[in-house]
Amino acid sequence: MDCRWKRWYRPGEAMEVLYERFGVKRLGLLGGGHINGGFLEAGLIDEVSLLLAPGIDGRTGETSLFDGISDKGRMPVQLRLEQVKKLKNDVLWIRYKL
Repeated sequence: MDCRWKRWYRPGEAMEVLYERFGVKRLGLLGGGHINGGFLEAGLIDEVSLLLAPGIDGRTGETSLFDGISDKGRMPVQLRLEQVKKLKNDVLWIRYKL
């Protein structure tokens, strides 16, 4: 794929391009809050997988896990707990389904 071109895709468009060009049907989002928020707003997330480490970061200006959703009246998305697993160093792996 030629990466010299620059074009911004909405999440739904990006998924269409990934499917049409490469056959991608599912992917893991490893982006920041704005990428995650865009896919959530587009209805393209079916699972949330979190690694919770024993540390706190409350710095001003840092984005949250899901950020940038434009609809201020949008109700919170309900999650269903699927699994909690304790890993090394007191890290928790938490999986939710939407």
